[in-house]
Amino acid sequence: MGRIVVRGGLVVTAADEVEADVLVEGEKVVALAARGSGVGGGWSAERVIDAGGKYVIPGGVDVHTHMELPFGGTAASDTFATGTVAAAWGGTTTVVDFAVQRPGQALREGLDAWFAKAEGQCAVDYGFHLICSDVTEAALKEMDGLVAEGVTSFKLFMAYPGVFYSDDGQILRVLQRAAGNGALVMTHAENGIAIDVLVAQALAAGRTDPRYHGEVRAALLEAEATHRAIALARVAGAPLYVVHVSAQEAVAELARARDLGLPVFGETCPQYLFLSDEQLAAPGFEGAKYVCSTPLRPREHQAALWRALRTDDLQVVSTDHCPFCFSDQKELGRGDFSKIPNGLPGVEHRIDLLHQAVLDGRISRRRWIDLACAAPARMFGLYGRKGTIAPGSDADLVVYDPAARHTISAATHHMHVDYSAYEGLRITGRVDTVLSRGSVVLDRRRFTGRAGHGRYLRRGLSQYTER
Repeated sequence: MGRIVVRGGLVVTAADEVEADVLVEGEKVVALAARGSGVGGGWSAERVIDAGGKYVIPGGVDVHTHMELPFGGTAASDTFATGTVAAAWGGTTTVVDFAVQRPGQALREGLDAWFAKAEGQCAVDYGFHLICSDVTEAALKEMDGLVAEGVTSFKLFMAYPGVFYSDDGQILRVLQRAAGNGALVMTHAENGIAIDVLVAQALAAGRTDPRYHGEVRAALLEAEATHRAIALARVAGAPLYVVHVSAQEAVAELARARDLGLPVFGETCPQYLFLSDEQLAAPGFEGAKYVCSTPLRPREHQAALWRALRTDDLQVVSTDHCPFCFSDQKELGRGDFSKIPNGLPGVEHRIDLLHQAVLDGRISRRRWIDLACAAPARMFGLYGRKGTIAPGSDADLVVYDPAARHTISAATHHMHVDYSAYEGLRITGRVDTVLSRGSVVLDRRRFTGRAGHGRYLRRGLSQYTER
């Protein structure tokens, strides 16, 4: 790596938009200069990338992915190698995945298993949250040391009894520990105990099709769990981050908490913004492609999600990328929707879908970058290094063509899955060139990266809550 100048583009960050040239030296951004003053004005470079007519934006930060996640008798079809290549194609240069502590394991054992999966495989930079599935006194003590090592967020499930589920007492204890060590606790907020009753009743009545996955996971059960998680966080005096918010009733719980000044945060995902339960009800078994949890909701929930993104009651858009192939994995639930592996592919399309929302007038250009880059980096202790373009930041840059038109399709995507959740959707705006820490990994729509380029990221405390 030498010196690179990205010339002639509109640099868009969460804070500003400016016509500027960007100078990269090694792995870092070292300077920005008014357009045209860098090259020919004292800057020399081994390579000049022409961004004329395009945006130059920070590399995307996706803080919710599940590469190789074992679930439902199978495992997510994207490996760290294939999933991070797909991320790069979509302009995402940092992913934060979820390591899993299994029952009976120490937290360290779960984390080490995910280090082994990812080491030498990633095309872009990566970090880990840690799913706590066995909250013991020993695990609580382990949290302090892991925070000191840069694993600063822990996830608890209020769903999936017998798999990942934690009860209220366990959740409270983790929140209390986090209040002391500064970690951010993440919750999957659904009332899993009640949902299991409704699942059993549906199956007993012969309601086995994919559409019933959404019906038994009622919006009120997401809202109830969100309310309960917020109450537990208040008791513990700890911040809380609610993942994949899909229901307008859950958004209302978050908004109420934030109106009280509580350190409560939330994310949603593109599938809840662009898809609905209409896809779950597709004829035959096609709806299985769209089974995820929380589930896709009726289309009227989308307005509340978009409004919350504009008002900052939701701060982050992540993907919850957890792909399972239709032909041999989703098929496991034919005749019993509860056995369909939960998850959708999406790591490749988040930046484009949110840009389409800019064109549709739903969010501003800067809010696009905030939701996809800056806010997730701040939320999980990476901002300054990731999520922005400024002297000293990592040279994670995306040259983005706002006028390019394309159609999303499984025939052209790079995720290791045999269908697209957005098949046939026409989009305006596309990633052209991507730099990851100063290395060109996508060069005018040609992949030039490699497995092993990606570096593990030790994260600081959440910059939304850091004391």
